[in-house]
Amino acid sequence: MAFQHIPVLKDEVIDGLKIKSDGIYVDGTIGGGGHGGEILKRIPDGLLIGIDQDDRALEAAEEHLSQIGTNYLLKKGNFADITRILETLHIDQVDGILLDIGVSSYQFDTPERGFSYRFDGPLDMRMNESAALSARDIVNTYGAEEISDILWEYGEERWAKRIGEFIVEERKVKPIETTYELVDVIKKAIPSGARRDGGHPAKKTFQALRIAVNRELDVLDEVIPAAVSLLKPGGRLAIITFHSLEDRIVKNEFKYLYKDCICPPRQPICTCDKKREIKIITKKPITASKEELEGNNRSHSAKLRIAEKI
Repeated sequence: MAFQHIPVLKDEVIDGLKIKSDGIYVDGTIGGGGHGGEILKRIPDGLLIGIDQDDRALEAAEEHLSQIGTNYLLKKGNFADITRILETLHIDQVDGILLDIGVSSYQFDTPERGFSYRFDGPLDMRMNESAALSARDIVNTYGAEEISDILWEYGEERWAKRIGEFIVEERKVKPIETTYELVDVIKKAIPSGARRDGGHPAKKTFQALRIAVNRELDVLDEVIPAAVSLLKPGGRLAIITFHSLEDRIVKNEFKYLYKDCICPPRQPICTCDKKREIKIITKKPITASKEELEGNNRSHSAKLRIAEKI
């Protein structure tokens, strides 16, 4: 299928980045180039750097961006590689950075990628298809307690312990190879009464496995201070998240970077040397408008937070 991804909160992102026509901007999750294309339209004298770990996303971004302009560069990598990538380009500072921490519609809707419980396909979930660890590896080699911990920590799945135990019992008969095979195990593990509420019974498990496979929360935690350090004074960092675990990390990192001191409250003299690095632009996260919600169902859980380098 064609790589399709409707960029969420597009207008809000563009407004929030305060784009300058000659600025340098990084889209750390370029996807199909939806947000990146809008940035590119506004920087005739600037440069857009797009990063993605998905080869198919980079191909789609190239096709889309080439119809808008030529002043862009595409690099394969995780957004956590942003510092290294900019170093190879001999770029010290940029005017804005965007991180869209979501799975694209293409990735969700392509059965062979294994991201969705809605389609039968290999149990994969790797955004970078050359990465070593897949969801199949976790499901078939991790212990019941390890699997349960992943499902609880990254999916807040209340039936995590039972699902972990059922997975280990099931794979004694045969390996769990496909998304539908895993869904069947999850349905067996969750009591029928509990499965009537809260949407698809496999939703939280699939979310948790995807986060674990791609180290999404760890990488997000690492990249925020690195991204801020790469901004010019007045430059902005915009981050779109899609569930509470991600949003909590962004909120807490922004709060820490905003602090001017981290010494104990009763300490009379500051000795920490901590300096405020950002101004928080969004006191509360920006969410989709009624019009966007009606046109793009996947925008329902999107939250945008923006910070400006001091």
